[in-house]
Amino acid sequence: MSTPDLVRAARGEPVERTPVWFMRQAGRSLPEYKVARGSTAMLQACRTPELVAEITLQPVRRYGVDAAVLYSDIVVPLHAAGVDVDIVPGTGPVMGAPVRTAADVDALAALPPADLGFLAEAVRLTRAELGETPLLGFAGAPFTLASYLVEGGPSRDHAATKSMMHADPGLFAALLEAVGDITARFLRVQVDAGAAAVQLFDSWAGALSRRDYERFVAPHSARVLAKVTDVPRIHFGTGTQDLLPALAAAGADVVGVDAHLGLDEALARLEAAGTPRPVQGNLDPALLLAPWPVVADKATEVLRAGLAAPGHVFNLGHGVLPATDPDQLARLVDLVHGFDRTAETQALRERRDA
Repeated sequence: MSTPDLVRAARGEPVERTPVWFMRQAGRSLPEYKVARGSTAMLQACRTPELVAEITLQPVRRYGVDAAVLYSDIVVPLHAAGVDVDIVPGTGPVMGAPVRTAADVDALAALPPADLGFLAEAVRLTRAELGETPLLGFAGAPFTLASYLVEGGPSRDHAATKSMMHADPGLFAALLEAVGDITARFLRVQVDAGAAAVQLFDSWAGALSRRDYERFVAPHSARVLAKVTDVPRIHFGTGTQDLLPALAAAGADVVGVDAHLGLDEALARLEAAGTPRPVQGNLDPALLLAPWPVVADKATEVLRAGLAAPGHVFNLGHGVLPATDPDQLARLVDLVHGFDRTAETQALRERRDA
């Protein structure tokens, strides 16, 4: 079996066409997702292998994307490990009680390894139906999960998290180590069951300065990523335009770029820092609500910028918005697959030489 384009691009190998997938492609905007999930609670849906496989496969069938991404949520590994957490509609993950003290962290660290049989089965069921399309594993990064735990839920300022980080760095490190162990096992199970690549998603890393990220957070993300070196690793965070070299240095084979920074500028920052990498991104998902000519123009701009990268995986700068028209995404996949990399690369060289 030939190596999928997404895996080749992630390794910085030549591809004839730019591979494309979308964060949050499995669910949210798809009518078939709403039918399949019905009234099933989010966490229950994520722990039902047959349902996970069906939802994961839906965007591959509809769009012909170059990868499936496992239907899950970043708090599923915490829930599986026994943490009291629920996903509240309209709010997000909410903890039964925040983690604030050494005793709280010790209790978390003492949790037995989660039974992840449901996860391995979901991956196996999905892989059996995917054929040559690769499956991406997925997990939330230690800092983002720790922030949810400390804050008790979503937060705008992450005040309690930053307070612990600076006031008691030893306790904060112990918390990230405990969470990192849970995350690493969650990713490892997916890879062992057949995932061809993984993405570590750090929703809240952009709330930190580069200095704080490198000192307090990067070592723990690096420790997680070091557990899955046998597959390409995508490292993505939102609001991380100032952290891209640090994300790369923490163990990324591919640096995910969100919509706050042009892909060309992201490449320049990685090159200047001595951390050139293949990149993923980064069309603003809000633009998919605009008329098609706007989408086509901006997507082509991203594709042209990606030609200068060691490898480029086309994606959005964040997840698909619930109001997105699926037909718009289908047209976008066709545009990406129809992009003539050879002709555009030659035109790029000619412009540079002029």
